[in-house]
Amino acid sequence: MKRKPFYRILYVQVIAAIFAGVLLGHFLPVDGLAMKSLGDAFIKLVRMIISPVIFCTVVTGIASMHDMRKVGCVGDKALLYFEIVSTVALAIGLLAAHVLQSGKGFNVDPSTLDANAVSGYAARPRTANGWPVSSCTSSPTPSWVHSRRGDILPVLLIAMLFGSALAVMANRRSR
Repeated sequence: MKRKPFYRILYVQVIAAIFAGVLLGHFLPVDGLAMKSLGDAFIKLVRMIISPVIFCTVVTGIASMHDMRKVGCVGDKALLYFEIVSTVALAIGLLAAHVLQSGKGFNVDPSTLDANAVSGYAARPRTANGWPVSSCTSSPTPSWVHSRRGDILPVLLIAMLFGSALAVMANRRSR
């Protein structure tokens, strides 16, 4: 089997592009700033593809399970993995903030900060049933069609329901 040249490997291309962007921003900042719209378009394209990929992955994964009890077992393992990895990430973040002390030396006067900058975030109601209600959509079509914020919970809920329905239909057909 012939190996691909290293410059044809995707992660090598991504690292080279990042390095080129850093060099461009450092040595030619005006030209780098002129290319901002290209970077913004790339980020929007990546955000645009996330929801459909998650939807298709979850639907395919659930629908391919022949035993629905296995779906619950896999879900339990995924939840446990998520909790452990999130806790480790939180610990690393807290340790890094404590050791590096980022923001130290800024000497910002809180009375000079703009309160309107956070008013949209602070105005949102915080309730115990907030995220379960926000995961339900007003339409059965995938939420990436209707949402500009890119909410993932509605996409996951619809994908789980759709995948479960496909798995049940496949089980009935095979009997």
